[in-house]
Amino acid sequence: MTKSEKVRFVIDELQRLFPNPPIPLQHKDNFTLLIAVLLSAQCTDERVNKVTPFLFELADNPADMVKLGREKIAEIIRPCGLAPMKSKGIFELSGILLDQYNGEVPADIQALEKLPAVGHKTASVVMSQGFGEPTFPVDTHIHRLMYRWGFSNGKSVVQTERDAKRLFPKEKWNELHLQIIYYGRSYSLARGWDIQRDFITRAIGRKSLLK
Repeated sequence: MTKSEKVRFVIDELQRLFPNPPIPLQHKDNFTLLIAVLLSAQCTDERVNKVTPFLFELADNPADMVKLGREKIAEIIRPCGLAPMKSKGIFELSGILLDQYNGEVPADIQALEKLPAVGHKTASVVMSQGFGEPTFPVDTHIHRLMYRWGFSNGKSVVQTERDAKRLFPKEKWNELHLQIIYYGRSYSLARGWDIQRDFITRAIGRKSLLK
């Protein structure tokens, strides 16, 4: 297959497997999505989804999050790991949203990236899943699969994002971002990788991985 044929194959197979991929993090609106994505750093979505219902029951908006206070936030989110850093970020960004954005999450990736504890990936996820803007957030699954499929060199997530945006149609970015994540979780794990189960990689993957 040519590279363009491989790209088409991936798009078609992912659409067949995951025609309507759900957003994996439970949330009510863009603020709770932002908090959930922030918490998911170095933590599984499953664990985040166990923690956020209690957190959002107490504070599901910036004003209540500020009232909740940094120490209480840290206590609640401790199972997600990195609680001191994440609680500080959540508390401070909530104050900034109140002071500078009337309590709303800005629909601007540069503004999001300036918020405490919000990096490029978190901002991209919010723009994609919250505002429907075409972005291609790269998590560990996407980074791994883009390398296994021979679509990127695996040297950095920055390069992987560039390559994904270059190869895939822009109108498919938001959907593919989720579809690749679900494929990685179900068919192409980082540990205990079963090449027989990972049929996309078996069909188009790097020859060095298939020996």
